[in-house]
Amino acid sequence: MGTISQFRDRLRPPAQRIESEEAAISTARDLATAFRREASERDINRILPFAEVDALSMSGLTAITVPPDHEGLDVPNALLAEIVAIIAEADASIGETLESHFSALETLRIQAGEDLKASLFARVLLGDRFAAAAFAEGCEVTDEGPGYRLSGRTRQAAGILYADWIAAALTLPPDRPATFYLTGSDEDLQVVDDWDGFGQRTNGSATAIAGPLHVNADAIVPAPSLGYSTGVSLGLLLKAGVSLGIARAAWADLMKAIGDRAAVLSQLGKHAVGIEATAAALERAGRKLDFAQVNPVEAAMADAYFSASAAAIIAGDTALATANALFELAGQASAGIGLNLDRHWRNARIHALSLPRDRLLRSAGEYVSQKVEN
Repeated sequence: MGTISQFRDRLRPPAQRIESEEAAISTARDLATAFRREASERDINRILPFAEVDALSMSGLTAITVPPDHEGLDVPNALLAEIVAIIAEADASIGETLESHFSALETLRIQAGEDLKASLFARVLLGDRFAAAAFAEGCEVTDEGPGYRLSGRTRQAAGILYADWIAAALTLPPDRPATFYLTGSDEDLQVVDDWDGFGQRTNGSATAIAGPLHVNADAIVPAPSLGYSTGVSLGLLLKAGVSLGIARAAWADLMKAIGDRAAVLSQLGKHAVGIEATAAALERAGRKLDFAQVNPVEAAMADAYFSASAAAIIAGDTALATANALFELAGQASAGIGLNLDRHWRNARIHALSLPRDRLLRSAGEYVSQKVEN
């Protein structure tokens, strides 16, 4: 059974402003140092990191993708992926909340009208957090005044427990995909803490239940028609960032736990190269996504989607391989329950389940085949 969240009315001080890319990466590293200290204990006892996620907001790090037109910094996507990886290396669950938050902000940027963007980006600059979600089948949507009356529940999604806003995808009749921007403080919206996965245990995954509630028309925007929008591609890139962080965390613990490194140098080299190659894949995908955001033609967006898909698949494989290597190479030194090193494998395995690997590989095959034909 899940429990209803009672944390949504807590007050936070206004967020700081991060004014440069250098300050963004420095802030991420400082926060990661603090988050790492009790990450294992939070995982073992499922202590939800409300204080840590609030620290993210207050630092200004959750606002670094706000566009300059709305007084934001708008960091490059490769840097954003690296920042998510830094946070995920310290605590993979907190990293995944950033994955959801920044994906929702990109959806807002590309879909919403100017009035809604101005309103919500202003909230982001103050420290509000977003989570991306989708309503499950069976949701009821009916016309009601200047908007709709909504009843239903979302699928479980990371970050909902910590979100001030939920960017919820659903389909309006007859067949119009849209995103509803729901405020977490609405009395007719319940957030149920029903996550029981064996990994990513504190990522804020929950189900939101609308019961029923009215959503104004100005908080509803149509979804883009292309399946490889920059919002989707950024989500894949940041998913890769979380996986890279998990791989780095497992690698750091491997280097601490291993005894005779000389006996396994080639295996260590193999995994070190894999992590380095993964970081390069994220950087390349980030640059292509930068280009697609400023030049949103179909070819550029398809290229960004292909590279982001590749990065997500490679990073997921790297995370699992490195987590496995921790036990294969360190042996009994890694097996103590109190060390909790198995959390790296559990996090990598659970995080990989949210990646539609077969669909991405099929799309990649179609993409390269079309390029050859053309």
